[in-house]
Amino acid sequence: MKVWLVTGAGRGLGTHIVRAALDAGHRVVATGRRPARIEQVFGEHDDLLVARLDITRPAEAETAVAAAVERFGRVDVLVNNAADSYPGYFEEIPPERMRAQIESTLMGPMNVTRAVLPYMRRERGGHIITISSIDGLAGLEFCAAYATAKFGVEGWMESLRFDIEPFGIRTTIVNPGLFRTELLSEPSTTWPESSIEDYAGRTATMLPAWRLKNGRQAGDPAKLAASLIRIAEAAEPPLRWIVGDDALATAEAKARQLLAQVEASRASGSGLNHAPPSDESRVRPSTPTGPGAGSRHDEPTATGIGATATADPSPYPPTGHPPPQPSDPGVKPPEQGIQQ
Repeated sequence: MKVWLVTGAGRGLGTHIVRAALDAGHRVVATGRRPARIEQVFGEHDDLLVARLDITRPAEAETAVAAAVERFGRVDVLVNNAADSYPGYFEEIPPERMRAQIESTLMGPMNVTRAVLPYMRRERGGHIITISSIDGLAGLEFCAAYATAKFGVEGWMESLRFDIEPFGIRTTIVNPGLFRTELLSEPSTTWPESSIEDYAGRTATMLPAWRLKNGRQAGDPAKLAASLIRIAEAAEPPLRWIVGDDALATAEAKARQLLAQVEASRASGSGLNHAPPSDESRVRPSTPTGPGAGSRHDEPTATGIGATATADPSPYPPTGHPPPQPSDPGVKPPEQGIQQ
C-alpha cells in the first residue's frame, strides 16, 4: 500500500487515476480547486483524503501536503496531473494568457513537487510522476502556449531526475496522445478570439476542428490510469512513458526527424572548438626561476584558478550518475495531439 497525491482529481484523467489507485488498494490524497466536486464523485472512503489545492498557490500546496502526511504519515507517489489549455496562434495569444498557461502547467507542478520533496527526502524514497503531453516533445500548429509550457515540463523533469535520484526518489514523465478527458471542454480550455486578419481564416478552420475532437478522442483514460498504477508499482519505473497509439507514432516520427537533423548538422556543426593548446604551452617548468620565483601566481596548482587541465571536462554535471540515455529500454521516443 502506497500513499498517492493526485492533483486535478475533480475531473478528467485525475478522477480515473484516483479511482484506479483506490481499486489497487492504495491510499489517495485527491486534490483540486473544488473539493466538493471530488467528494461528490467518490463519496466517503477510509483510504481517501480530499484536499483543496490550487496548484498555482504555493501555500495551498504546502497545506495539502502537510494534511496528507498528518493523515497517512507520508507521500509515496505524487502525480502532477492538473493542467489547462490556451490554444491559438502565438501572435494572437495575449501575454497575460501565455503567462497563465506557464503558471498553471509548468509552475504549478513545480509548486506541488517543491512541497512534497522534503518529506520524500526524509523517507529516502518516493516517485514523482508528471503528466506532460506528446505536445511536450513535438510542437504543433495552434498550440504555441500549451507546447511552450509542456516543453518546459520536459526540461524540468529531465533535470530534476539528477537532483533527487541520490535520495532514492524516482521520476517519470508521461507523454499521452489524445485521450477522452475533459481537457478540450470548458473550463479546462479557453478558446481564442481572432484579432489579426492574416490568421482569421485559419482560426475559423481550426476552432471547429478542435471542438469536434472533444468527446471523440480515441484514448481511454480509464485504461491509461490502470496502466499508470502498474508503472508506479514497478521496481524500475521508466523515466519516460509514452502512451497512446497516436503518441507512439508521433514519437517515432520525431525521433527520426531529430536523427536526420543531427546528420544534416554534422558537417557544419562539428569542428567548432578552440584549437587545443600546443605542447609547449601545456607544460611549464616544475621549478620556477628568475625574479619573483616562488610567487603563487607563477606555478600551476592542483586545483582552483591556474590549474592545468589534463582532460576535457565532461559536459554533464559531476553527480556520479550517468547522463540520460536517448530513450528508456522498451520505450519508443514523441509528436502529435494536445493532451493533458
